[in-house]
Amino acid sequence: MTDLHRLSIRELSEGLAGSKFSSRELTEHYLKRIEKIDAQVQSYVTVTPEQALAQADAADALRKSGMANVLTGVPIAHKDIFCTHGIKTTAGSKMLDNFISPYDATVVAKGKVAGLVTLGKVNMDEFAMGSTSESSYFGATKNPWALDHVPGGSSGGSAAAVAADLAPFATGTDTGGSIRQPASFCGLTGLKPTYGRVSRFGMIAYASSLDQGGPMARSAEDCAYLMNVMAGHDERDSTSVNIDADDYVANLNGTSVKGLRIGIPKQYFNVAGLDADVKARVEESLKKLEDMGATLVEIDLNMTDAYVPTYYLIAPAEASSNLQRFDGVRYGYRCENPVDLTDLYKRSRSEGFGPEVQRRILIGTYALSAGYYDAYYVKAQKVRRLIQQDFLKAFESVDVIAAPSAPTTAYKIGASLDPVEMYLGDIYTIAVNLAGLPAINAPVGFDKDQLPIGLQLIGNYWSESQLLSVVHQYQQATDWHTKRAAIAEETV
Repeated sequence: MTDLHRLSIRELSEGLAGSKFSSRELTEHYLKRIEKIDAQVQSYVTVTPEQALAQADAADALRKSGMANVLTGVPIAHKDIFCTHGIKTTAGSKMLDNFISPYDATVVAKGKVAGLVTLGKVNMDEFAMGSTSESSYFGATKNPWALDHVPGGSSGGSAAAVAADLAPFATGTDTGGSIRQPASFCGLTGLKPTYGRVSRFGMIAYASSLDQGGPMARSAEDCAYLMNVMAGHDERDSTSVNIDADDYVANLNGTSVKGLRIGIPKQYFNVAGLDADVKARVEESLKKLEDMGATLVEIDLNMTDAYVPTYYLIAPAEASSNLQRFDGVRYGYRCENPVDLTDLYKRSRSEGFGPEVQRRILIGTYALSAGYYDAYYVKAQKVRRLIQQDFLKAFESVDVIAAPSAPTTAYKIGASLDPVEMYLGDIYTIAVNLAGLPAINAPVGFDKDQLPIGLQLIGNYWSESQLLSVVHQYQQATDWHTKRAAIAEETV
């Protein structure tokens, strides 16, 4: 079959269960697509055909024995920030180019229990620091909709792999928008869960109080299948919350759009730099939801101006702390012929880390240094609480909050954006991480250059089922999520 890559996760599951095709046939199909197409997209860092086919054969055996799960035999791509036993795990960095993980991250382990077949590891901004996937040591990933544009970041490899139909779904991580923004840029659905919903064990840390894993796929339904695998308490992760996860697939029609109160922050739609096409498509999607029975309610989010400076103090500070472990001593890159311990530290880190990672380490180290800790880091944490309270006040009068996922569509590769300009592009996503809230991106149209545009819906704590349900119903009434880039239409 030449069109297996066009099937939804539900259709893949039903096809495997009905013996219309085997997991080996499905896995071989995706491996052939990767071999033929990925040289143009550069979404994968490591492809694991031997392991994938062995897992596929095991899945087929489980199917024959009647012991299969719903997703047994379905392929997946993992962001290269999740540790995978026996496979190189790089976090997009020269620092970890030689690191073979001795264990599986909880997310990966859960995928194996569910019977998922790992196709390989996909590219990302180095240590998840970036919005374009250009900071990867392994080169820039391309946007399947326009190969001279970025796919977003840091989960750009995950987004590009799914958008090019090189994987049916993928794991991503979101520290300040790194699932939602690349999903927006690549025309996908991507969910950032509530902080603590998905285990961070084995997920290489960028900013520990902000990082959260989540699913990336074409539709809310596809994301729900992967959330059923990823979500749940993990005693090995001290930030994992012991609250029972929902059955996200069963709950896809659990929230009625009719009567749903959607908050429209007036500050969000008056941001300097908001592209006219983005604003128009997002407003059209909100009108569609209103036609479906939702009520649009104008709200105030008064802390908007504080989002970027607060995030870019807290996240680099935590990065500075987390990345001090990469010192050239225990594992990872080590400089050649160090003259002493100080030289080993300095050259291993300066040669192993790229410019963006070094920039954030320096910012974070400064913010945590004696004399500046109280003035910057402590104050940022206090403002963080005010941002959270701003959202909670809004949720007293609305069920979800709507916003663009990004102020623009995908940038051109190599666009001369200075770091501050790039950071300002995170204006709509970073507050969600600061507050620990869940949020989802849904594709809602295209700009004049036929680049995808995304709507972001933000929910209250533990409302992933609600967000998936609302987007699922929107997608039942629209077809934006079914649109495919030309490169995804190529056959093998």
